[in-house]
Amino acid sequence: MPHASSMADSHLLKKDHLKGFLRKLAKEYRLVAPVRNRHSDVLFTVIDDLDAVEIELNEPPQNSLKQFFLPQQERLYTYTTSPEGYDFRPAQPSIPPTVYFGVHPCDLSAVLYMDVVFSRQQRDPFYLRRRQGSVLIGINCNSPAPNCFCNATGSGPFLEMGSDLQLTDLGDRFLVEAGRTSGHALIERWQGFFSPSTDNDRDAHYQTFLEARGRFSRQVHVEQAIRRLEADAVPDEVFAELSLRCQDCGGCAYLCPTCTCFTISDQPLDAFSGQRMRSWDACTFAGFTAMAGGHNPVQAKTDAIRQRFIHKLRDDVRLTGRPSCVGCGRCVGICFGGTDIVRFVERACQGSL
Repeated sequence: MPHASSMADSHLLKKDHLKGFLRKLAKEYRLVAPVRNRHSDVLFTVIDDLDAVEIELNEPPQNSLKQFFLPQQERLYTYTTSPEGYDFRPAQPSIPPTVYFGVHPCDLSAVLYMDVVFSRQQRDPFYLRRRQGSVLIGINCNSPAPNCFCNATGSGPFLEMGSDLQLTDLGDRFLVEAGRTSGHALIERWQGFFSPSTDNDRDAHYQTFLEARGRFSRQVHVEQAIRRLEADAVPDEVFAELSLRCQDCGGCAYLCPTCTCFTISDQPLDAFSGQRMRSWDACTFAGFTAMAGGHNPVQAKTDAIRQRFIHKLRDDVRLTGRPSCVGCGRCVGICFGGTDIVRFVERACQGSL
């Protein structure tokens, strides 16, 4: 819910001025925004020419920002071999400072979750190098999509923290809130694009928030499922049935903005050199927990899906105080086996199949 204190430091950006503001940003930053392509898919895309693309701010993109901060495959090290052993050298990719524009609250929340994963205990230099050069400009959700349930995970439809700038669509203008020092700096530097907000603008912002909160088409009882998992009150039959339905495709994990599991492999390039690669992995894959000797402590037919939902709705709550599911609904749209997290929550809250 918007706070009066944050509203006191808000500005207006007319929609007619948006492209001009983005042009200024694009001169100093790589620009990434949700773009509708020729197949009518909306995807976060690197924009080279603002006049050649259609930025889509209403329909959520099918992908998330995860691929930019944690690429699906990236080289961590190169190595050479010699009679004395291996010599590893960290990769030094060129990563330009990047503005991520039009980021919905669920995806902003996901980036904040990844910040915890990759910086709390073991600081991941490859992730942090990408993250430290990033500017996040969010857009609040006036009309949540049919599969969205960010209201049940505390991730939306409006966000009060986490972005450098946060926009709210008020018709012919955006109300802009600066969330961080870098956001204030952007407004100050290009203040010609902005004007002070009025009480009427702030009232319209609050009314828009109330209307958005009432537009969710599904009720997902995430908190109840969390309590049942914590009390070990979810019947084993729920996990067994969903595991049998899971097709082991990994689509949910690959589209999920907070699934950060990966595997590391060494790939020889020739007889004397190679590279160490990091690639996305998924806890639902049959070989995810397989040991070197071939034993797998996880029984695929009964536990393939258990670890996924327990991780998101119990273990991460214990670790961070909130689930790692951000309610974006991407897994609902991609899963043809019917084992998405909404179906699990429904089964868990029923207590039986």
